[in-house]
Amino acid sequence: MASQICVARIGAAHGVRGAVKLWTFTEDPLAVKHYGPLMTKDGARQFEVTHVREAKDHLVVTLKGIATRDDAERLNGLELYVPRDRLPETDDDEYYHADLIGLAAVNADDEPLGRVVAIHNFGAGDIIEIAPAQGPTMLLPFTNAVVPTVDLAKGRVVIELPQEVEGDETPTLT
Repeated sequence: MASQICVARIGAAHGVRGAVKLWTFTEDPLAVKHYGPLMTKDGARQFEVTHVREAKDHLVVTLKGIATRDDAERLNGLELYVPRDRLPETDDDEYYHADLIGLAAVNADDEPLGRVVAIHNFGAGDIIEIAPAQGPTMLLPFTNAVVPTVDLAKGRVVIELPQEVEGDETPTLT
């Protein structure tokens, strides 16, 4: 089976006719209606989007076969996936998070630093999380300065560790 990419998460029921709030993880939120059936990670359930409209910070969608508020409430929190090959190709210097997870992280001298375990965005830009063989994970800005090279063919990212992190000093309490 092709690798699965999480494209959305179902939220609370919306109204009484089975509509749900949907948070998308795609550049174009409305693109979820063009990927074909959305499925659970294990592929056990599939959902067809029959109607979609934009709301303030999410979409409101109707899914085929979900007709009541009770049906919709049972879907709250469900993540929806599509096979990677159904998504558009990326531009240069553009990556799907799933393509980066598991890549080796090395420094400029090709010395191992660990593996990419996650990409986060807490609102101020993407953060790459690197797990070394031992010790705590590193959270670094996913910028060209810190990650100058992403080589999917070789399965690695090159990391330029910052020399100093602003605010690293321990504050004194009086």
